[in-house]
Amino acid sequence: MNKKSLDDMIANPKNLERILDNLKDGIIAHDLDRRIFYYNRGAEKITGYKRSEILGKDCHIAHGGPICGKRCSFCDNKPVINDSIEYSINIVTKNGELRRIKVCATMMKDENHKNFGVLASFRDVTDIIDLKRKVGELAGFSNIIGKDSKMLDVFQQITDVAVYDFPVHIYGETGTGKELVANAIHNASTRSGASFVPINCGALPEGLIESELFGHVKGAFSGAIRNKKGRFELADKGTVFLDEVAELSKPMQVKILRFLQEGTFEKVGGEKTVSVDVRIISATNKNLKKEIRKNKFREDLYYRLNVIPINIPPIRERKNDIPLLIEHFILSAKNNRTDVLPKFSDEAMSMMMSYKWPGNVRELQNAVLFSIVKCHKKFISPQDLPMEVNACINPSPRRGPSRKLDVSSVREALTKTGANKAKAARILGVGRATLYRFLGENPAEFQDD
Repeated sequence: MNKKSLDDMIANPKNLERILDNLKDGIIAHDLDRRIFYYNRGAEKITGYKRSEILGKDCHIAHGGPICGKRCSFCDNKPVINDSIEYSINIVTKNGELRRIKVCATMMKDENHKNFGVLASFRDVTDIIDLKRKVGELAGFSNIIGKDSKMLDVFQQITDVAVYDFPVHIYGETGTGKELVANAIHNASTRSGASFVPINCGALPEGLIESELFGHVKGAFSGAIRNKKGRFELADKGTVFLDEVAELSKPMQVKILRFLQEGTFEKVGGEKTVSVDVRIISATNKNLKKEIRKNKFREDLYYRLNVIPINIPPIRERKNDIPLLIEHFILSAKNNRTDVLPKFSDEAMSMMMSYKWPGNVRELQNAVLFSIVKCHKKFISPQDLPMEVNACINPSPRRGPSRKLDVSSVREALTKTGANKAKAARILGVGRATLYRFLGENPAEFQDD
């Protein structure tokens, strides 16, 4: 088909409509006043809404809320999109079904290069993500690395709760990535275009925490030389993340409880009631029920925060994710460097897998960076690992007499397993670290193996 024939085909509105209606992707277009003037069959199929229900309506109202997740500038009545934007979001269809879609929005310009509307295409990726999760190919979700079944459950919980505004409480040991999970919930929600405001409740000084959370008016106290917005006000239409919420004092717990009940607060030194629309996500590494029994945390606040609990498993309960995380940290460390960073040897990896990681992902990342700096070879050896990793690795105690390795039995086991050291260790009845140590102590005996 020559260019003229293509131009003639596209110039015919009916032909163009047929082309767009045959696309599987949803296509939606609206003017600068957010009035929808085009909606293809793909959009009908994905959202469940008929064209007749949508055309002519405000795109923030037609679907029961902004389908953009408040990511486009039109949410603030500033109709400007630089080139195009892409993002993923969860939507609720007309039938109440939760779907994950990928969106690409582009500003449309007329022949005089003036903006006249927005064209958005979106694709339903729900089934693809579900399939990857079922077959074990999903290796991460919204910047969270992991494919262990426990983490896949967490990813599913994030997807399930994101579309609702109910309070979420995240429990996990230090270093497990509680803020990443909170951010993932925000990014998958319809609030994703607004602010995500993290607040470390344990890091704010007691005398300033109320001002930091709710703001103050000029002259409220010495040093208050101007009006100041608090974190809750800055997060309006978005999400507030209360990290280390167990560290809040009893007076501040009362103020947070009142906000959760009424959605309003007064600034320090102010008399005017301020109303904001925020979602609350909280987190702690403490057992709040134990804190309640110690009279350190209010029971009524606990039930307000713990509407939807999410538990993040520690690294020791998802050890299969350790190699995946190590690879991620090495790639992140490489960044724009042209040199080749070292890889972990089998023995070093075995020791990393055996360590308990009390500091979880944060400690694991530090250990990887330490090993990269210390290693001056192509492969990281046990000697390059942090001292605490080396010191804590001991073979698990076994019932009965200890098994002493000898060259002949080790050689026989390696021959049977085709030099697979992990399988050989199981045949010999010892830990992999023990076998690696034996091989390292007798290099001459196995140099031809």
